[in-house]
Amino acid sequence: MAESAAEPPFLRLGPEAPASPVVLSVPHAGRAYSAALLRSSRLPLKTLESLEDRLVDRLIWRVQGTGAVALVARAPRAEIDLNRDEREIDPSMIVPPPPSRTVLQSPRSRGGLGVVPSRITGAGPIWNQRLPAHELSRRIAAIHAPYHAALEAALLQARARFGSAILLDCHSMPPREFGGGPGIVFGDRHGTSIAPALEREAIRAAEAAGYQVACNAPYAGGYITARHGQPDAGIHALQIEIDRSLYLDAELREPGPGFDQAARMLEAVVSALAAKAMEPPQAIAAE
Repeated sequence: MAESAAEPPFLRLGPEAPASPVVLSVPHAGRAYSAALLRSSRLPLKTLESLEDRLVDRLIWRVQGTGAVALVARAPRAEIDLNRDEREIDPSMIVPPPPSRTVLQSPRSRGGLGVVPSRITGAGPIWNQRLPAHELSRRIAAIHAPYHAALEAALLQARARFGSAILLDCHSMPPREFGGGPGIVFGDRHGTSIAPALEREAIRAAEAAGYQVACNAPYAGGYITARHGQPDAGIHALQIEIDRSLYLDAELREPGPGFDQAARMLEAVVSALAAKAMEPPQAIAAE
């Protein structure tokens, strides 16, 4: 395995000076697959694409009108997963293996979905050979670390201007196997990453847009939410998962008939969060 695509690994969208307390993260919609990455895979591109939160980067287009800053990955999740701790490694896929003290074992890394995915359910191992340790280090230094540094900077800018900042970490989830169930799942790390009054506004906005909503089941928020959510410091984080069948076509690849409704829902959630964040602090505390 070798170099990534030549393009920047992520994009920062929105004004230079924050115009909203909300910052969006879109870590899993990158589609800049380099030739080197594809040569390294034993699986076809279409299978690698199953790791993506398909077209969530396009789903946020209406949010740009709110003035929110967005950090949007271009590097694909197959190359590096920005919603994983950089220590969440499957040691068996790295050569030479990393020292055990530098590895954070987790159910995700053991299941092949660490900071560099090693296998896909139903398709098996992804790569033709093990990943050189220097290439893992390069991906972390060139993609993972700058992405999180940029998120932190955007959140600190927003807090400095508005007194608080809110990270909305945007993802999509597979359709429920037998249909039904909530179309939107918010994750707040079981009540630890965002003030309850802010989360209630997000839920109200999604429900008003016509969606059934759940919290923390089956997705409670990942590394991005845990790392950046610091409510006591005025920086809140909330993960949103959107059922792909609600905005994609029947093949789950291109925009479907529900695409604009989902885009409007995201716009409404961001606007509701921003409005609540800019209320006097005592108004939020009193709820």
